[in-house]
Amino acid sequence: MLTKAAVTARHIGIALTLAIVSTYASSAELTVVNFGGAWGQVQKPSFYEPFEKATGNKITVVEYNGETAKVKAMVEAKAVNWDVVELESGELNRGCDDGLFEQLDWSKIAKKPDLVPGASQACGVGFVVWAMANAYNADKLKTAPTSWADFWDVKKYPGKRGMRKGARFNLEIALMADGVAPKDVYKVLGTKAGQDRAFKKLDELKPNIQWWEAGAQPPQFLVAGDVVMSTAFNGRIDAARKEGQNLKIMWNGSIQDLDYWAIPKGSPNKALAEKFIAYTLTQQPQQAFTQRIAYGPANLSAIKSLNTTTLANLPNSPGNSQNALRQDIQFWTDHGEELEQRFTAWASK
Repeated sequence: MLTKAAVTARHIGIALTLAIVSTYASSAELTVVNFGGAWGQVQKPSFYEPFEKATGNKITVVEYNGETAKVKAMVEAKAVNWDVVELESGELNRGCDDGLFEQLDWSKIAKKPDLVPGASQACGVGFVVWAMANAYNADKLKTAPTSWADFWDVKKYPGKRGMRKGARFNLEIALMADGVAPKDVYKVLGTKAGQDRAFKKLDELKPNIQWWEAGAQPPQFLVAGDVVMSTAFNGRIDAARKEGQNLKIMWNGSIQDLDYWAIPKGSPNKALAEKFIAYTLTQQPQQAFTQRIAYGPANLSAIKSLNTTTLANLPNSPGNSQNALRQDIQFWTDHGEELEQRFTAWASK
């Protein structure tokens, strides 16, 4: 026969078991897709683990290369098993127009005025700001470049230039190198004459270009001395610097862009996906992410809360934004396909 204490303990044990079962029964598993590498690793302690701890929901991470063809196949087959997908701006609105992503209810995400310009889109949420900038090895280049015109000056700076293989970024950079002010770039590039002007400027540099396609390549090229300067994702240069390489960034004329969260059309966990996205935009996770890698917060309050040392390496800090260009997502939605085709034909000649 059980004592009163034993009966009480047994009841407590049953109650705890029921509570645990209830917790797991009400929790769900969220599949989040990102670009992997160090970028994905930084998201884990900044976003995933704190969200799991706060909500009891498990996050499964999938890495991919940004190919929306996988999302398209899932949506068309009505067999969607991805809940949140990270996208570059160039893919977001095209996918939205094609019906690949859910239209967002912003009342469940964030207040738009609390975020940087461009963060709030119909199907996507910009959660981090990065820049494509001119990077160089200060051990090998004694006179620092100060403009994109210097990037083109192969007499003053002899040697190869690294550039990402694609139209986006390169056409804007070519126009800035040709004297177009950042504020006027898309006005010029929106015309046939402006596009011809950008390709003509790229013609001048073409014999000295070494193309890159993966974000890890520019710092490798710079350290090896394969190129004298290279366009690069600013965070990749910061990571190499933390590993002891004397790489530096020219912020003048840098091109700011955002990475976005989107929810594939037909996600079985849409409500939870919205909660996760909303969480990543709050101040603490934004700060945690930025302090681990030199990409800027989309949350304006998070930017204001950072110290000067952290701000010095961020693309959207007040100092580094002074003469920056914000990539026009709508321009690339409207013209991206035709310009990328023209670029591919041009690069193959």
